[in-house]
Amino acid sequence: MTQSLYSADIPYDLSGLRLDQALVEMFPEFSRSRLQEWIKSGCVLVNGKPLRAKDKVIGGWEVALRAELAEHGTDQAENIPLQIVYQDASLIIVDKPAGLVVHPAAGHWDGTLVNALLHFAPELAALPRAGIVHRLDKDTSGLLMVARTLQAHKLLVDQLQARDIEREYLALVQGCVTAGGTVDAPLGRHPTDRKRFAVRDDGKPAVTHYRVAERFAQHTLLRLKLETGRTHQIRVHMAHLHYPVFGDPVYSRLRLPAGASPALSTCLQDFRRQALHATRLALTHPDSGGYCEWHSALPEDMQTLLDLLHNEQQA
Repeated sequence: MTQSLYSADIPYDLSGLRLDQALVEMFPEFSRSRLQEWIKSGCVLVNGKPLRAKDKVIGGWEVALRAELAEHGTDQAENIPLQIVYQDASLIIVDKPAGLVVHPAAGHWDGTLVNALLHFAPELAALPRAGIVHRLDKDTSGLLMVARTLQAHKLLVDQLQARDIEREYLALVQGCVTAGGTVDAPLGRHPTDRKRFAVRDDGKPAVTHYRVAERFAQHTLLRLKLETGRTHQIRVHMAHLHYPVFGDPVYSRLRLPAGASPALSTCLQDFRRQALHATRLALTHPDSGGYCEWHSALPEDMQTLLDLLHNEQQA
């Protein structure tokens, strides 16, 4: 068991929330159930005093959290190849392929990024979520950051909460987007399907900026930047605009362009994932304080699809 101390002031926009709800927003690297356990066991002090999980909080109050972390004893290290873009004593940047699950969960207890990281860097067993600071959906490819020390983990989480980390994505969407813009629409669980998310008035704040990178006859390549990092955020926001991410098995349906060539039609029909790639990541290094930036080229499946759309347009 290892311990890590966290302290932060409750943001004013979280005033009125239950303590456990506020902590989920402030410390997204920990689950709500774990935070509730720590509240109950006295590991959380608000203005120096313990509160109950259901107690309402006010912006500006000081929170001290003593995180008691068990090592990843149930997650096994596995020799799974990883594309490491960068690594040093405190940081690892991974270029995740589509199809790789990030965290072990029901139906995916092994063969995940966590299992691969525990083999690559065994010291990650002592960190929350094996050092993974943010996540990508199974079928989203691209850059993902991993902290190698508790100090680096806290500093990167702080940057993420302060919206100081830049995350840029490329997405091929269905439809012709005329201009860029911003989606500022809160997200929450779908009211009837718990595996989906939806725009909801009572959801968590979510902001996505997008601009047109290239237009095709019936598709658009977008560059997107996240201010927040909600589950399925880009996928739900684009579907909300009626420009769903192409290939998304949850939030879109296949629409073949009229007059598409056999090669393009086959490629579109065989594309089995959302055409979404985390192409750029920029942050302040947790040790040196210097600016760092990484880029990831489009994976082969997305590049092949774009090449066919180019050829179709020029024919």
